[in-house]
Amino acid sequence: MLHRHAGAVWAATAAAVGALVPAVLPGAAAAAPAPPATTPPPAAVSMGADQPSPGVLAAMQRDLGLTASQAQRRMVNEAEAGAVAGRLGGTLGADYAGAWVRGAESATLTVATTDPADAPAIREAGAEAVVVRHTLAALDTAKDALDRAAARTGTLDVPVWYVDVRTNSVTLRAVRRAAAESLLKAAGVDRALVRVEASAERPRPVYDIRGGDAYYTSGGSRCSVGFSVTRDARHGFATAGHCGRVGTVTSGFNGVPQGIFQGSVFPGRDMAWVAANADWRATPYVRGADGQNVPVTGSTQAVVGASTCRSGSTTGWHCGTIQQHGASVTYPEGTVSGLTRTSVCAEPGDSGGSFVSGSQAQGVTSGGSGDCRSGGTTYHQPINPILRTYGLTLTTTADPGGSGPDAPPAEPGGTWATGTVYGAGDQVAYDGATYRCLQPHQARAGWEPPNVPALWQRV
Repeated sequence: MLHRHAGAVWAATAAAVGALVPAVLPGAAAAAPAPPATTPPPAAVSMGADQPSPGVLAAMQRDLGLTASQAQRRMVNEAEAGAVAGRLGGTLGADYAGAWVRGAESATLTVATTDPADAPAIREAGAEAVVVRHTLAALDTAKDALDRAAARTGTLDVPVWYVDVRTNSVTLRAVRRAAAESLLKAAGVDRALVRVEASAERPRPVYDIRGGDAYYTSGGSRCSVGFSVTRDARHGFATAGHCGRVGTVTSGFNGVPQGIFQGSVFPGRDMAWVAANADWRATPYVRGADGQNVPVTGSTQAVVGASTCRSGSTTGWHCGTIQQHGASVTYPEGTVSGLTRTSVCAEPGDSGGSFVSGSQAQGVTSGGSGDCRSGGTTYHQPINPILRTYGLTLTTTADPGGSGPDAPPAEPGGTWATGTVYGAGDQVAYDGATYRCLQPHQARAGWEPPNVPALWQRV
């Protein structure tokens, strides 16, 4: 069996076969035909808010209690509000103290300033004005000091702090007030800038489930994740049945408690799935060469003779070809049918790991003969029967090339470039002019500064 177990001996030869163990703001544009090409588009068009995806609208209706039309208007208003706030931030300069929207449709934009003389300009731009004591810069400076102090002292009992523009403060959420006072003292910040709130919140990290990564069982074995799956609202992964029985507890590659086997068959078939706890989230990736993510876009079975690659926690990424489908193999524990035979090598601990052809999931590693030094034959349990048997949904991405900026077009001279992440206030040169960034974003083709007034302002 090609799972890794303390004290187990791997002695397979070429002849031996084993189981591998979503009311518009003044000036806002609702969804409408695009203006003439010579006129810069409104923010909603530039940001794509005039044509939101049905999935986003549905989720906003569900989670924010909105109608479809409210969700769409909200997206348009928020795109316009960001552009207005960005421009006012530049106009107000050092007086600026932040901005926020409110209302079911985000129809009201409020902009804060420390100078009452700024109020007419804010209202003229279509926003409400509020005068506060502290500038955004002062709050950011205090927050930075808290960050530095936390790096020195640790803050488990003050797990969250942030600049809250709506209360014009730096807010600390503390499990123990004494811990907040200690952090404030260490940071040396002006207490007039700070609010302390009692909270039981203790954030935790969320770990990725990725094909090919190791997991460990309560029985002392090490196997490999096959593919991320979901069942209803539960995240988990498919793997080999011989790696664990129903009720077997798992921990992840990092030793953090991970999940429990919900279904397992072996022999007869070699299939199982593990439901993960709330610390883990399914991702549409398999660990490829040098740890790079290989996207999974579906589960179309490849034909005999096609290339296929395997990811496992012992030997990593190896490729070969599909020899036959529907093979029956007799292991010492009994016969397993419906396997796919391949020329890919594998070793103990690779069990349950991912087989992919291109971006299509093929199956999970079962067993085989040989090794990755001399070569070998490896069998995988096809993924589609696992999905069907347990009612699982394969976690996929519709982006087989990976996420990232569009390919850069030919660009006039200047410092602006696609793929660059810009922050509010950053300045670039483009075609002989200087522009100031209004909203943080990653530049992409079509978002050149003259074309997107929602993101850039000529200075």
